[in-house]
Amino acid sequence: MIKGWHGWLGTFTGVVLLTVAVLPLAALTVWALARRRRGVTGAAPAWRMSLAEVGIVYGTVPWVWMIMLPGGRAGEVPGRVSLVPVRDLLTILAAGPLTATGQIVGNLLVFAALGFFVPLRFASLASVPRVLALAAGCSVLVEVAQYVLRLDRVSSVDDVLLNAAGAGLAALASRHW
Repeated sequence: MIKGWHGWLGTFTGVVLLTVAVLPLAALTVWALARRRRGVTGAAPAWRMSLAEVGIVYGTVPWVWMIMLPGGRAGEVPGRVSLVPVRDLLTILAAGPLTATGQIVGNLLVFAALGFFVPLRFASLASVPRVLALAAGCSVLVEVAQYVLRLDRVSSVDDVLLNAAGAGLAALASRHW
């Protein structure tokens, strides 16, 4: 049972449950935005734009929230940085298949919604290289924030690479639309 605001806002489980609980509000927001735009842009473009905008926010914010949660010694230890590509990835793989799968899939999903919906909403970003650049830039900002805020997390170039790769794969998945 989750008790108190910290249980809802300061734990992975709380963030996941809150995200699920907010899903009806996200759907209502898509509907309200589409209804408001329908007279200006037509029904199909209004729904598409609204779904893309809400999808970007709803699909990205919880992941970023989770990776910005402080570790057990936040504020006590200096920020750690790993700038050698693939080093942290190899360390994660050595930790075991279950841990590795969770870490890798989690990093791939952080900006996947951004990668999927940004090309649908912004025609100027409707290419995989542009989505990769956007996701990499956003990921660098998150990693720098983790370091500066001393959240007891490792700021790693591997996280940036996996976050951008997830967005790129999601952009490929949305090419049909």
